[in-house]
Amino acid sequence: MDGVAQLRRQFAEYTNSLFQEGILNQQFNQLQQLQDESNPNFVFEVVSLFFQDSERLLNELAIVLIQENINFRKVDAHVHQLKGSSSSIGANRVQDACIAFKRYCEAQNIEGCLKCLQQVKTEYFLVKNKLEAFFKMEQQLSAASQSGSK
Repeated sequence: MDGVAQLRRQFAEYTNSLFQEGILNQQFNQLQQLQDESNPNFVFEVVSLFFQDSERLLNELAIVLIQENINFRKVDAHVHQLKGSSSSIGANRVQDACIAFKRYCEAQNIEGCLKCLQQVKTEYFLVKNKLEAFFKMEQQLSAASQSGSK
């Protein structure tokens, strides 16, 4: 097996594992289908925006949850936004953690909210690391394919 074929196989196995582990769902596939020659970095750009937005929201949630009088409507709005953006890229486990977070928020359960914030952060950093590795492998495969076809 040549290097490109081996990279292709490793990339396919890695991508498959993201779905098997529930890190990503079919929404990610749908996002990939929107990418074409006219916008070859579409998925990377959308996911990068998700990373920026999520980190801002996670920081804001951490600040809001340490206030003396917690504004649960603000917490709920941030969690709702995070749930929506994670849903739009197919970040399945982040989305699920946000659903649990919203329940604690509705109950105005501070301990539950703090626990859920940690869970959302854990799932977010997991999907971020996995997708960064995904894009790195995709780049390597693309570079290997281009050098192999010349």
